[in-house]
Amino acid sequence: MTPGHVCHLQRSLYGLKQAPRAWFKRLHDFLLSTGFQASKTDASLFYYTAKESRVFLLVYVDDIIMMGNDVNLVNTLLQRLSSAFKIRDLGAPGFFLGIETVVVGDGLLLSQRRYMTDLIGRSGMVDCKPLATPAAVTKSETLSDTPFDNPTQYRHIVDALQYLTIIRPDLAYAVNRLCQFMHSPTVDHWNLVKRVLRYVKGTLDYGLQLTPSSSTSIHAYSDSDWAGCPIDRKSTSGYAVYLGDNLISWLSKKQRTVTRSSTEAEYKALADVSAEVTWVVSLLRELGLHSGQPATLWCDNLGATYMCANPVFHARTKHVEIDYHFVRDKVASGDFVVKYVSTIDQLVDIFTKPLPSPRFSTLRGKLNVVSLPSCA
Repeated sequence: MTPGHVCHLQRSLYGLKQAPRAWFKRLHDFLLSTGFQASKTDASLFYYTAKESRVFLLVYVDDIIMMGNDVNLVNTLLQRLSSAFKIRDLGAPGFFLGIETVVVGDGLLLSQRRYMTDLIGRSGMVDCKPLATPAAVTKSETLSDTPFDNPTQYRHIVDALQYLTIIRPDLAYAVNRLCQFMHSPTVDHWNLVKRVLRYVKGTLDYGLQLTPSSSTSIHAYSDSDWAGCPIDRKSTSGYAVYLGDNLISWLSKKQRTVTRSSTEAEYKALADVSAEVTWVVSLLRELGLHSGQPATLWCDNLGATYMCANPVFHARTKHVEIDYHFVRDKVASGDFVVKYVSTIDQLVDIFTKPLPSPRFSTLRGKLNVVSLPSCA
């Protein structure tokens, strides 16, 4: 026995903190040596370009998706990859990270039916009655202060619901509200969780639809309620970013500071979506897929749209933090065009407040969350 000695690892071991970094560095170096380029916008993305042929490789730990417009090139790159790593080619992606890809017509439907079914089973809600919406319009989160007797269960279920929002934007607002009470949930909060699960039970066949689109233009919607939280009077921001007809990014999140006007709340929501659109545009430009047209941002607050174009920093906007005014710079440079949209046509209402069933169903469809056809 030599208690004063330490082991010097010759290779990374699965489960150690250093293992993920060592694995990714080896994969990264190999891909670069075979002609791939590492994306500067997304560290997990690599792309290969040869004349008109393009291949994209996306890495998540030890799961990899490779796709491209040249089958022969894809097969060649797979052979190179298999020469250095023990991999299995599973063909067209059918089930990846709990997400099932179902071919519907000429497009795809991303579904998490298996995951949702398992979640409902673990929650003991198999025999529950389904509901049409995940959040009640008249229900308040501050009715009771009685602590929930199993906060660990609350956290586990809400964590699982968070993963559903990857392809279910219709759950974003309700789950975001539940996440705000993880530290000390009450009985009423647990009842809200059960309501979301009842909605999930009724929408097991729903998923995010992706369809081929000839347009690569970017347009986004942003919205905010004003002082909607009864506890701290902070506002909730939401946005939805579309590439052509496909929804590619969305968010429902409470703002960090209390706003003094509805215009300020809406302007902060515009700042959030501007940052996201800037990242999307950078990624598309890097991949050579950007149309070159300015992105269009839609907002249902005239005051916020005027602030984006008004070069005068007048007294009514002095209280707005300076860093939010990068939206104005983007508009001035021609990268963004901010336009007004009526409240009726505002798609992001679903991310900022509970809605009645008819309105909720309409907006859910416009977010491309649809049911799997019975024949599929």
